[in-house]
Amino acid sequence: MWDSESESVTGRDYDNGVLSSTKHGVQTDRFEQRGKSWFVATDIPSDFLVQIGDVSFHLHKYPLLSRSGKMNRIIYDSRENDSSKVAMDEIPGGADAFELAAKFCYGIAVDLTAINISGLRCAAEYLEMTEDLEEGNLIFKTEAFLSYVVLSSWRDSIVVLKSCEQLSPWSENLQIVRRCSESIAWKACANPKGIRWQYTGKPMKKVSSPPSWNEMNKDSSSSPSRSPVPPDWWYEDVSILRIDHFVRVITAIKVKGMRYELVGAAITHYATKSIPGLIKDGNSNNSSSDFLNEQGTSINNNWKGGGGLHMIVSSGNNKDDHLHSSITQMRDQRMIIESLISIIPPQKDSVSCSFLLRLLRMANLLKVAPALVTELEKRVGMQFEQATLADLLIPSYNKTETMYDVDLVQRLLEHFLIQEQMEIMSSPGHQSMSEKHNMYEGGGMQRGTNNNSNAKMRVARLVDSYLTEVSRDKNLSLTKFQVLAEALPESARSCDDGLYRAIDSYLKAHPTLSEHERKRLCRVMDCQKLSMDACMHAAQNERLPLRVVVQVLFSEQVKISNAIASNSVNNKDTGGDSHYQPMVQNRKTLLEGTPVSFQEGWATAKKDINTLKFELETVKTKYLELQHDMENLQRQFDKITKPKQQSAWSSGWKKLSKMTKMSTMENNEAGSQINVAHARKTPRRWRNSIS
Repeated sequence: MWDSESESVTGRDYDNGVLSSTKHGVQTDRFEQRGKSWFVATDIPSDFLVQIGDVSFHLHKYPLLSRSGKMNRIIYDSRENDSSKVAMDEIPGGADAFELAAKFCYGIAVDLTAINISGLRCAAEYLEMTEDLEEGNLIFKTEAFLSYVVLSSWRDSIVVLKSCEQLSPWSENLQIVRRCSESIAWKACANPKGIRWQYTGKPMKKVSSPPSWNEMNKDSSSSPSRSPVPPDWWYEDVSILRIDHFVRVITAIKVKGMRYELVGAAITHYATKSIPGLIKDGNSNNSSSDFLNEQGTSINNNWKGGGGLHMIVSSGNNKDDHLHSSITQMRDQRMIIESLISIIPPQKDSVSCSFLLRLLRMANLLKVAPALVTELEKRVGMQFEQATLADLLIPSYNKTETMYDVDLVQRLLEHFLIQEQMEIMSSPGHQSMSEKHNMYEGGGMQRGTNNNSNAKMRVARLVDSYLTEVSRDKNLSLTKFQVLAEALPESARSCDDGLYRAIDSYLKAHPTLSEHERKRLCRVMDCQKLSMDACMHAAQNERLPLRVVVQVLFSEQVKISNAIASNSVNNKDTGGDSHYQPMVQNRKTLLEGTPVSFQEGWATAKKDINTLKFELETVKTKYLELQHDMENLQRQFDKITKPKQQSAWSSGWKKLSKMTKMSTMENNEAGSQINVAHARKTPRRWRNSIS
């Protein structure tokens, strides 16, 4: 590659980057500066004054009109108006560019560099210094320098593109920005193994002078000490560009087919340098000054500070200055974020989810366009399982309801679920798997969704942690908590311990909830998915509704009974009982690990049940004794009062007594049958109680 410092363009007019005009009407070899005024070092008095800002140029008419079409018309008009002064504040490049153009008109040698070439090219176009007036005029020579020197050098292309920030729209109309962007993109996409120029991103070794053409064309095997060029060597250089020029470069790089992960990494690197609030330790350094200093050239003061990419700090004491500075700063940062969102590659893992969420945080803070924010939210939803809790804790800017933006997380979760469903529907063989799935009665998850289940489980853990964190906010409504907790399908959570922790934290932060609201809150949790530790905690949690505690205890009892039943089946199948004893030991361990308060409460309840049973049996016994005594008395009465001939009254009494006796026997038989049926319906697990 060519470097302007080490090589020259073949031509009679600009050897070694020195440009001169062969024809001039006033003999001089230099300009002299006195304060803010420039004078031609000649004995001929000046007859024309050009004012650019606060800088004045005392010149002669003939050298200007002979090479500049615009100056020709201005001087011609000044004759009619009797005026020898003109103001040219709108000239691109300002007084510096006009100084070089004026020197060229006088035949003074001009040093062309990457720093001044863009301004001089635009000034030549403004002054209409075309070939019609003189062969080899300034437009032709600056174009040749751009094409043959600048665009063939990596460094010069970066420097020229950086200098174009102050030359809009001239640099755009003259295609300087487009050509430099294409040149940078072509070199960035080149094979790093073939790179021979010194790049500024991570310099290998400082050299006192640029390498010669022969040295740069030597085979790489002749210099084994040269370290390999990393694929991200160009990140640092392009990060000094203004956002619109950076977008042009990245767009050209994407068109040329660079890998999307490298493009995404370059965007991330640029964002961390240009947006100070994007990362906690994001101290933006003035890399543009360091870059330009390496060229051995002077730096234009207008470039310092990264071309408006960094935070703007007002030095004035006026409140209006601070307000204007703050508004300007927000506008610049908003433009950067909007531009970066628009050029992120569409592939899923082109940038990290953490970077997207930090970008989303800044977008909400700076009120970026809603359409771009929605697009960014969809991108986060594509890789939501990669997020962390710290990235999700986005403050609720410009809102007074909650501390964190819970609605935003809800939308991100919805985008994630939609994306997961779209991937399942678009996966190959989805239809055939659905048909196979319909053949089974249980209906578990499809095999095609096994890969997505892990992502859903990670998201479920993330959402549970987020709910635990935001539940401490007293302004968080029960509805928002419930909607976010129920957004995921039941299959996403294999264990509800995280959800129980979030519910308990919400109950602790909202002690004024009614019984109905607490029951409604606990409905989002499945008691059968709680671990042993969670069940032990819930059994003695006074904040939970009593019904939930009973459900927890019942579900745990069912688990133990099922475990015992399955263990018994295994023993019958194996023909032995060697596996039964460990289960008993596990139950004893469970009993020992149960809190003392729970053991005491369970013992008291069991004692009350036994007491009620004993009292019931006592009442039954007394009833039977009284019935037996009544029957004895009835028989004795019949013997005493029995007449020889039975009257109608006595026969009626006997019938009544027989009916009473029969009804009593039927009642006894029915009661015994009920007791037997009740005994059969009583489950065996009460005999195997852990108490």
